[in-house]
Amino acid sequence: MKENNKDIGNRIKELREILNISAEELSNGIEISKEKYLAYENGERDIPASILYEIAQRFNVDMGLLITGEETRMRIFTITRREEGASVDRRKQYCYENLASKFMYKKVEPFIVTVDPSKYNDKPSKSTHLGQEFNYILKGSLMIFINDNEIILNEGDSIFFDSKYPHYMKAMNNEIAKFLAIIL
Repeated sequence: MKENNKDIGNRIKELREILNISAEELSNGIEISKEKYLAYENGERDIPASILYEIAQRFNVDMGLLITGEETRMRIFTITRREEGASVDRRKQYCYENLASKFMYKKVEPFIVTVDPSKYNDKPSKSTHLGQEFNYILKGSLMIFINDNEIILNEGDSIFFDSKYPHYMKAMNNEIAKFLAIIL
């Protein structure tokens, strides 16, 4: 169990209790089983960035608070220098770097996502979350699976999709791929 998972889980639990929301109510609201939700809250499982985003939306807090434990403060602008975004290592095959963790009242969550093919043997686990997602390929090639469709995107390509449909990304040609992901 990663210490970071436990810290994030504790923050989520504390906020849930402050807001007087039961674990069952929250798990139903984000459309996952209560058992899976409690495993996230207890730090026993990695929490996908998409689930963190949904929980932040339900709590009406910024996702940065869940990740870092610090309130966001920036209202006019925020700068994130190269490779200094808040790290969100939520799944072994993906590394997320939040590009606006300090900005208040965001309408989207922007990430740089690195997909390392050496970190998975088979296909990555599927993700679903409310809203929409935009991905722009910065480096390498990705095969994106969305609702039983396989789409290959190369550097400079982009995709916009309804993220309630099951999806995952897999790096191609046994090379690391990077993309800009914006979750709306």
